[in-house]
Amino acid sequence: MSATLTLTARLNTAASDSRRGIVRVHPEVLAALSLREWDAVSLTGARVTSAVVAAAPPGSPTGLILLDDLTFTNLGVREDAAVAVAPVVVHGAARVRVRGSRLTNGSVSETTLRRALLGKVVTIGDTVSLLPRDLGPELTAAHATASLARSVGITWTNELLTVTGTAPDGPVSVQTNTAVLWDDGSDAPIAATGPDASRTPPQSPAAAPTTARPVSELVGVDAQVARLTEWLTVTLDNPDVLRALGAQPRLGVLVSGPTGVGKATVVRSVCGERPLAEVDGPSTGALVAEARRAAVRSALDGLSKGGVLLITDVDKLLPAEADPVSALILHDLREAIADGAVALIATTSDASGLDPRVREPDLCDRELTIGLPDAGQRARLLGAILSEVPTDGRLDLDTVAARTPGFVAADLAALTRDAALRAAARATRDDAPAALRTADLEEALGVIRPASRLESPDVALGSITLDDVGDMVETRQALTEAVLWPLQHPDTFTRLGVEPPRGVLLYGPPGCGKTFVVRALAASGRLSVHSVKGAELLDKWVGSSERAVRDLFARARESAPSLVFLDEVDALAPRRGGATDSGVADRVVAALLTELDGAEPLTDVVVLGATNRPDLIDPALLRPGRLERLVFVPPPDADARAEILRAAGRDVPLSGVDLTALAAELDGYSAADCSALLREAALAAMRRDIDAATVTADDVATARASVRPSLDPAQVAELAAYADRRSSVAE
Repeated sequence: MSATLTLTARLNTAASDSRRGIVRVHPEVLAALSLREWDAVSLTGARVTSAVVAAAPPGSPTGLILLDDLTFTNLGVREDAAVAVAPVVVHGAARVRVRGSRLTNGSVSETTLRRALLGKVVTIGDTVSLLPRDLGPELTAAHATASLARSVGITWTNELLTVTGTAPDGPVSVQTNTAVLWDDGSDAPIAATGPDASRTPPQSPAAAPTTARPVSELVGVDAQVARLTEWLTVTLDNPDVLRALGAQPRLGVLVSGPTGVGKATVVRSVCGERPLAEVDGPSTGALVAEARRAAVRSALDGLSKGGVLLITDVDKLLPAEADPVSALILHDLREAIADGAVALIATTSDASGLDPRVREPDLCDRELTIGLPDAGQRARLLGAILSEVPTDGRLDLDTVAARTPGFVAADLAALTRDAALRAAARATRDDAPAALRTADLEEALGVIRPASRLESPDVALGSITLDDVGDMVETRQALTEAVLWPLQHPDTFTRLGVEPPRGVLLYGPPGCGKTFVVRALAASGRLSVHSVKGAELLDKWVGSSERAVRDLFARARESAPSLVFLDEVDALAPRRGGATDSGVADRVVAALLTELDGAEPLTDVVVLGATNRPDLIDPALLRPGRLERLVFVPPPDADARAEILRAAGRDVPLSGVDLTALAAELDGYSAADCSALLREAALAAMRRDIDAATVTADDVATARASVRPSLDPAQVAELAAYADRRSSVAE
């Protein structure tokens, strides 16, 4: 069962959190519940609801939870009531239904509605406001605010909505591809009725709903902009030239790339003054069949010659599992672009989930990919976002950019917004001018998570580096050469004419720091880390495990430079031809070998495996070009244990404890055992005196009675013998 704490509810008076579905608790509560800021929590009062949790201001009592007035309403409690707080699993919503006032229902489009609710965690029956969360993409929040003010008027900040349905059931988060729909009071799919422009065929689709940025402000997409501009100019402005060359002036383009990378922004900027009609894929795809086709036809009918139809997130409108109306929509699109009067541009962040007919030669026969920005481009993006922001000294954007692999423009905007919140809090607390510092951006890195890793468990980096990894000199050197050098000095490998190692296998007894080394390695190399335990990828359904392997490596390629960490790799890739008859393990091994040493190269991606049983791994995985470098992580000796105790006790107020002498007495203790010993000693000090200021030698002696060595001498000897055999074979 998940941990649960009961806290006392108090009203949060901070204007920045008002009615935005954010609750705040003491950092110790976050640690006790194994939560990070901006995770979701379940709240239980008179009823159960969910919200986003963040740290309370400094000085707040540990036993309090700060709620806004709407969360009090959703819980059905008053101030000083007891509220049970627990972690909760929140899924991205495919669909959310809400009900509001007649004015709001009739004047706010569902696109604007989704922008206003983006990032909020909702449950059926909750009351939510239209106030956008500060964590949403910068332009999304700004556009939502402007659209709400235009459509509802000055009273938009007081409008409240009721959540009447979600898909899937349970607490969900509103995301960029969520269809947020007005509830018409029926259980049937919402039909195209009412004045909402997203639910009825748009009457004036030529006007783009968002203001296009000048092309000169775009960063890192010069090649894509030039290519798209050329295609539009030749096809729409000079069709006779194509006809003279025997080619049809037809243009259909599929723009792919990760979520938040700026696909639609690039299209709007390149189109400039051209007539542009937009069809929002998630909202339109949520309509009934007839309304979906009517929305697309209406958008096409409103376009004049030389115009462009932009379908955002086309995979939501035309998914791979197509229904009959998809064929009709595709037919309408083919007819519209056949004579070259208009062009079709569709965007997607999930090309595998798209109807394959979209990519046929008579429709979107051209593809444009916008990848993740590299470190230099991220620095330029940060500079553009912060160009008008007052700063306290020069911002070291190059350092921040180096620490944000996998971040897209929307992630960087969220990063700067979180940093701005920290700067604003400091200015308010110190009564000083508001100014941003590099430290604000670096602290925000611990909160903001890039979109490319939303589906991949993170390895908690903290502030550790390889220098903090005890006395493992040989292990550190081997990992530096095999992992960091290929990513940090690729030109040297090119100059010397050799291929860098593709993967590394760490093996050793449990608790000796293999995962800890990976955390330090990721922090030292500023890598995007994709971590998975071997058994997590195994699925009984045919093809599911192989697809999970492909998706894992696809995410790693997108967020390069990156590290793929396969913990317990012996469970994922056992020796083939075993006793089981399902064949799942054999197919997974084949998929891994294909990804590691297949036709598509792993550029700026290093694979790191960890295991306690290297003898169980399929030998094909350990050959050159795969996990070719085997690194033995031995149990710590006395000197290494002393280093581990010093690192683990860096923040522990020890009194009269000789760590060197203690380490010499801990034969058979692993690195994890040494850390656990100091934790237990601190707890022993608290049992002795809850107000204890130091941990004494007596506390350590008490802890040793309960924390026993966990290393198995037979297993250690077997692993050491395996390492010796590998060394003798190599020689």
